[in-house]
Order: sequence, then structure tokens, then C-alpha cells
Amino acid sequence: MQIWVDADACPQAIKEILFRAAERTQVVTTLVANAALRIPSSAFIKSVRVRQGFDVADHWIVREMSAGDLVITADIPLAAEVIARGAHALDPRGELYSEDNVRERLAIRNLMQELRSTGELIGGPAPFGQGDRQRFANHLDRFLTQHRQP
Repeated sequence: MQIWVDADACPQAIKEILFRAAERTQVVTTLVANAALRIPSSAFIKSVRVRQGFDVADHWIVREMSAGDLVITADIPLAAEVIARGAHALDPRGELYSEDNVRERLAIRNLMQELRSTGELIGGPAPFGQGDRQRFANHLDRFLTQHRQP
């Protein structure tokens, strides 16, 4: 099992949690972004820089990941594709996606996008906070405990 991170929009606090988890569990964690990233020197932490463009990092992750891997992303279409391919997806706010809830989140996302485009809805998600970090760390620990090979 490996961890793949859709790193362009991933909060730094979440990256720090992932860096510590990679070292502690010795699970290879790869951050994928279209900009250069600063990562600690580690045999378990890698970064890949992809070219600029819409969903380039997402497509790279889908192409490289395997069933059973964990993908960290707030991108619901990417999470849906990851789940469909037999991997797992965890939102940086701590929600572990499943086949059931990813379809629901995709429908809500599409509705919100439509409402924003008509001007009926303005704004975005709530600011990222300490509760989000804690929820993410808890779900990540639980996931790694359940899915890591001995």
C-alpha cells in the first residue's frame, strides 16, 4: 500500500501529518503537484511535479495508484474515480470516502457548482481549522492501522 497526495490544494498542516505518518509507519507517500514542493529528506516521502493543466495531477495519480492504495484529496471527482478503481480516498478534512458517500458528495458538488454559476450561491467551504486537522489525523491513523501490511 502507498499513499498518494493531490498536493496542489492540500493544506500544509495535513502534509505535516502525512510526513510524520510516513516515517512512523514506513509507508511510501508521494505528493503530486504542478508546482515544486518542499518535502523532508526521507526514503518514504517523494514528490512528483506534473505539468500545469486542468486535472493533470489527478490523471497522474489515477494512472500510478493501485487497488488498496490511499489517495488524499478534496477533489470529489478524483475520489470517485479512486474508489471505482479499488483504492481508498480521504479528504483533508477527515472524511473517508466510500462508494455510497462519494456519489452523494458528487451530486451535492454538482448542485453547488450549478447554483454558483447562476449567482444564487456565493462562497465556498468553511475555513480549515484545528478540528479538521484532528479528524484527518484520527482517520489516517485508523486507516493505516487497519490496512498496513505487517
